[in-house]
Amino acid sequence: MACGGFVCSKTSLCILNLIYVMVSLLMIGVAAWGKWFGLVSSFRVMAAVIAVGLFLFVVAIVGLCGAVKHHQNLLLEIGWNKSESMQKDLEISLDCCDFLQVNYSEPCDAACFNDKTCKPCSDIIQTYADDALRFVGGISLFFSFTEILGVWLAYRYRNLKDHRQNPGAFI
Repeated sequence: MACGGFVCSKTSLCILNLIYVMVSLLMIGVAAWGKWFGLVSSFRVMAAVIAVGLFLFVVAIVGLCGAVKHHQNLLLEIGWNKSESMQKDLEISLDCCDFLQVNYSEPCDAACFNDKTCKPCSDIIQTYADDALRFVGGISLFFSFTEILGVWLAYRYRNLKDHRQNPGAFI
């Protein structure tokens, strides 16, 4: 049987979140190590890397718990149903009603409710999530390619002779 069933998806999510946990710990460790040994002089850069590492760590741990326990609160819709204050805030700010299907017989705080033109909030949340993931993915690809360019330049620089020094010296 091909991967795509419950067990395979659960295992894949667990492995992916474990990788993110390791990456986040590596980010935090490398930033702290670089500051400790004086390789990074900017406190802001180190603090930003550590903050991103901590955020990634928290998200990965929550994702790992959600995948291991198949805990619906961490995965989406039941969390929506259990938090009325979050529902109201999202309905007002996203101008949507309910989660999967709009029910005009129940009250909603969105402005579109009076016109009966509301969309379900899950569609809008999914759109925002897709846009955010595309943006983050594009930024990640940009920095990945610049890292590859940096590795190539460092390798090339390492093997070049300094023309200002002794022409016979290779340092």
